[in-house]
Amino acid sequence: MKLDLLKNQWLEIVFDGRNKLYGAYEMRKSNGKTTMRSLIIGGIIFTFLVSIPVLANFLPSGDDEAVLDQKITTVKLPPKEKPKENLPPPPPPPPKVDQVKFVKPVVAKAEEVVEEPPKIKEIVDKKIGAETIKGDPDAELTVEPVGNGPKDVVEEDNNIYNTAGIEVKPDFPGGIEKFYKFVGKNYQVPEEEGLKGKVFVSFVVEKDGSLTDIKVIRDIGYGTGKEAIRVLKSCPKWNPGEQNGKKVRVLYSLPISIQSAE
Repeated sequence: MKLDLLKNQWLEIVFDGRNKLYGAYEMRKSNGKTTMRSLIIGGIIFTFLVSIPVLANFLPSGDDEAVLDQKITTVKLPPKEKPKENLPPPPPPPPKVDQVKFVKPVVAKAEEVVEEPPKIKEIVDKKIGAETIKGDPDAELTVEPVGNGPKDVVEEDNNIYNTAGIEVKPDFPGGIEKFYKFVGKNYQVPEEEGLKGKVFVSFVVEKDGSLTDIKVIRDIGYGTGKEAIRVLKSCPKWNPGEQNGKKVRVLYSLPISIQSAE
């Protein structure tokens, strides 16, 4: 007897004498129906996916709006007139006050006099000029613009330079050692046992050698910075710094060593 594997006859032979309530028997018994159902469902899904582009062509498009034709008209502009060249400047506005021509008096014979100078009464409350012009009382009063002055005027240099790179550095008269002697003589160390350290200060040496803008960068407390400012304010004038042969303002900074007496 020839078995057809596509039918369920072979199941009876395989499961002969076995427990048919086992799930494998029922699963293999319904295998044909399950396979056919899967093929049908898969074919429907495949057909739907393939037909999507075709169906999309039948959907209405949002770009079917009416488009109006626009007619472009070319407008020819008249040719631009070129500005006229070599035109005389417009006459100046009339002055607010009448102007009387001033005639320089010259010693000559009576018959050689061409134009007589104006009389005193004719120039009262009037402006003297090169020609006679009738004034306009309603004319605007104009003032000539202020010039920039001579071009050779050099502006004063008030910039603050650093000691690095400057031609001539500022210096205390007699040298920096003399400065430290001055500070040591005038500085009043606070009466604090074991006080020791450095007070860092900065100041500007002005063009005249005076010290301004005195600041304490760091101190060790107990009023040491305030005392340093007091001493520097009473300091004699320094020799100012120079740049390009001219005295300039220079920023100077230095430490002041503090040590209380034991």
